[in-house]
Amino acid sequence: QVKVVESGGDLVQAGESLRLSCRFSGLGHYTYAMGWFRQAPGKEREGLAGIDLGTGTTYYSDSVNDRVTISRDHAENSIYLQINSLKPEDTAMYYCAALSHTGENILEIGDTVFALDAWGRGTLVLVSS
Repeated sequence: QVKVVESGGDLVQAGESLRLSCRFSGLGHYTYAMGWFRQAPGKEREGLAGIDLGTGTTYYSDSVNDRVTISRDHAENSIYLQINSLKPEDTAMYYCAALSHTGENILEIGDTVFALDAWGRGTLVLVSS
C-alpha cells in the first residue's frame, strides 16, 4: 500500500524560504517519479516539480522554475522541495505525489504530463506579506 507523508509547511514572511519534505513507501510497480503540486482555496491544482526516481531527471513548472528545487534521497525514501523567495500567492496546501506514465488523474508539470498514482494529505504553507 502506497504511503506518502508530507511535512515542513509553516507560516513564513514573504521573501523567506522553506524546505518541504516527503517520505514515501509501498510505491506501485508503474510509479517512476515523485512530484509536488499545490492547491489554494478556490483554485485548481498546480503542478510544481517532479523528479524521476531512476534517472534523477527533474521537471519544473514555468511559474516557479526560478524559485524551487526538487531533490531526492534514496536512502531515506524521500524527496524534498526547496522554495525560495516566498510570496503571499504561494500560500496553499502542498502535496507530494507518486507519478506514473498513464492514468485517469492527470498532473501537468511544465510540458510533461504525469498520472497521479497517489498523494498525501498535504502540508500547509502560509506566506504573510
